[in-house]
Formats: sequence, C-alpha cells, structure tokens
Amino acid sequence: MKKIMTKKRAFEIIENFPKSSVLVVGDIMIDHFIWGSVKRISPEAPVPVVEVQSDNYMLGGCANVLNNIFSLGGKAYITGAIGSDDMGERLLGELRARHIDTEGIIVEEGRPTTLKTRIVAHSQQVVRFDRENRRPIHSGSVKKIVNYIEKVIDKPGAIVISDYSKGVVSALLLDGIREVIAGKGIIVCVDPKQNDFSLYRGFDIITPNHHEAGRAAGMEIMDGRDIVKIGRTLLDKFDFHALLITRGEEGMTLFERKEKATHTAFPAEAREVFDVTGAGDTVIGVFALCVASGATFQEAAALANHAAGIAVGKVGTATISRDELREVL
Repeated sequence: MKKIMTKKRAFEIIENFPKSSVLVVGDIMIDHFIWGSVKRISPEAPVPVVEVQSDNYMLGGCANVLNNIFSLGGKAYITGAIGSDDMGERLLGELRARHIDTEGIIVEEGRPTTLKTRIVAHSQQVVRFDRENRRPIHSGSVKKIVNYIEKVIDKPGAIVISDYSKGVVSALLLDGIREVIAGKGIIVCVDPKQNDFSLYRGFDIITPNHHEAGRAAGMEIMDGRDIVKIGRTLLDKFDFHALLITRGEEGMTLFERKEKATHTAFPAEAREVFDVTGAGDTVIGVFALCVASGATFQEAAALANHAAGIAVGKVGTATISRDELREVL
C-alpha cells in the first residue's frame, strides 16, 4: 500500500464514494443459498443428506456488482434482462428496497430469470444447480438497453460490463455501448467470460482471472513470469488501456499501457478464505467505484485487493462496507 498511496489518500478516495456513481451492464441473476448441516449419508445413494436450517436469496451476477457499489455508499445504475417470473419480481423488489432505479431492467417474456442455487453445509458448498436460458436476448431488448445507457450516460463516472455468458453481453450490445460513450471520456471496466477477448477490444480495463487470461492468450500459466508475458500479450493484442488479472491466493497483477507496458503485483489480502463466490464482482465493483471517485488504476487496484480479501472471508455472495474497508487500512 505504501508504494501505491498513503493511508490518507486511500481514505480520501473512500470518502468520495457517496459522491460517485457507476453504471453496471450485464447478466442479472439471483443467488439462492440453502444452509444446513450434514450428519449422515443417504441410504439411497452415497451422497450426504443435508438437514436444511435456512435459506436466503441474494443479488447475483452484475446485480451483485451493483450491490457491492451500493454497500460502499456509491450511487449505482443497472441495466440488463430478466424473465417475467417470480424470481424477476423478487429481484426488482430487492432493488427497489435499496431505492435503485429499475428502468434499465428489461423483462423478456418466455425467458427465466437466472437463478443459481447453492446448498452449503458447515461453510462448504455441497452442490449447485442453475435455472437459466443462455440464448442471446432479443435484438429489441439490446436496443432498449443501449437506449437506457444513452439516457443516463452523463451520470456515472465509470461503467462496468459484467459478462457471465448468460445471453446479455454480445457484439451487438458492445458496439452499441461504444457508440454511446464515444467522446465521453468515461472509463469502461469489463469482467469477461468469452475466451476470445476481441469482443471487448478497446475498452479501458479488463479483469479476467488467471485461467481466463491464460485461455485468451493461448498460454499455460506455470509461474509468475508467465503472468507477465500473458498480461503484456493481451494488453497489446486487444488495445486495452489496462488489464487486472486476479490470481486467487496469489493476489492480483495490474498491467498498464503507459510509455511502455508496466505491471504491479498485489499480494493476496485474505487471512482465511471461506468462499470465493462473487469475489470477482467485488473486485470490479470496488475498482470501478474507486475510479469514479478519482483514483488512478493502481490506487483502485490496491483498494479492490483489500476489498476482495474481506469478501472471501465471508460465506456466500458477500458485500463489504466502507467501515470494513477503512478498518483493514
């Protein structure tokens, strides 16, 4: 932290969160957690019997990115698609309870709202099952999303494109975003899912994990030198301004295109990892909010790294607060 910024500077950025806003675009979903305990094995098959104690529904996908921004005091806008079903209504209710504008959420008839259900026993995930339709959303829905972005484009200080490969993020949508932001000078951060990063070409910063980065570069990661080679390759090939590779227990590495490609490593901050669910959402959400609050990419990466260290120490789709972030500083 000392090499990147002073504690005073970090606190200045955090204090700017309530005055800053981020637009989140992408795959909206709900995370359903079923909590219980295992005391025996089923007589019907060699599987654990989970005695259910409770369950809860949480904002997931790009809605979790938004929730991280909201929990830190930032203003958040969201656009994407959901289904005309009970889960969609539940999601809209969760957003309205937070006084978040839902105008940008498109409802598609005949499409289910993506629901991921995880059964967790003794802080360990036993199984996950998904209800979803990954086909691309209709071109009319894409047009409505782009129109919403155009309507609010002067409000956010940064945009997050959260691609979970559930049908919202496509070449058509991204081309529409490029047209809307042309000449605006707004920072666009992308959390990718496609192996071909050419889809995201030219956006400001992309935040793959090390597996995604390796696949996109067509290289296998064996050690730290491979990460550096992969980072510089992706930066040059796809014309990103910066690249933030998350590396699990190894932390994360930021690559920037300045006079020449530079890289900065951030060691992992987690003291004990319970659950990595949604950690990538925390990273990109905090990073974008920091940038919208006036942080440099290095400063934003440092604070996002601290935030991720807090989030993975919690079970489930976790968010963090400004007080928690201040405390670790």
